[in-house]
Amino acid sequence: MRQWHFLYQNPETAPSRKREPKAPAHEWSSQAEAKSRLFASLRRNIGDRRTLKAMEAVPREFFVPAEYFSHAYEDGPLPIGEGQTISQPLIVALMTQALGLQGHEKVLEVGAGSGYQAAVLARLARHVISVERKAGLLTSARRRLALLEIPNVELHQATDDIGWQPGAPYDAIIVSAGAPEIPRSLARQLADGGRMVVPTGGRQQQQLLKLTRQEDRLSIRGMGGCAFVPLIGNDAWGEDSV
Repeated sequence: MRQWHFLYQNPETAPSRKREPKAPAHEWSSQAEAKSRLFASLRRNIGDRRTLKAMEAVPREFFVPAEYFSHAYEDGPLPIGEGQTISQPLIVALMTQALGLQGHEKVLEVGAGSGYQAAVLARLARHVISVERKAGLLTSARRRLALLEIPNVELHQATDDIGWQPGAPYDAIIVSAGAPEIPRSLARQLADGGRMVVPTGGRQQQQLLKLTRQEDRLSIRGMGGCAFVPLIGNDAWGEDSV
């Protein structure tokens, strides 16, 4: 198993960042240079050109708070409010690539956050259903996706039952929060042949896993260490354990 460098997504364990004011218009050129450097780096680790093309087409700066505008194309997570983060570009690429999307799939995202991952998935799949527990983040994600005129993403308020059973089964599921173990309720929402990428382990450190469902069996492959915020709900962490 190839071990990637440790991927920080949890704001409690991520390296601190200095808050800066929104970049003025004349700094767009430096941001373009930062974006070019980022994708040159990603191309050394990511073999799926469709994933990289989709990520390049989605303006990451549109999904971060104004004070982090100048950091949008650094290869690290950024705070988006309510104790959540927009994921590191490398881990977005790794998780997306692992789903093996061809364009015809229906995909479930658990943890919409800023809406960035859903926007990337929307360019790679037929339809995306995404759920988010934080009402404020859900509202912001809806607004951003509407402004970008992305029609094939369906956003819902998450419940204690993890996932979105009304839309099941799914060809692929991506989980943007760490679970104590593989959520069996999510595995049951996978179609036969479906793939799921999910971090599992402790509340601050996990292993990123790729699961493939073949009838009633799951094959599991490890993808390396990571650190995500906890996944809250039945079959995961409780509110009082966070």
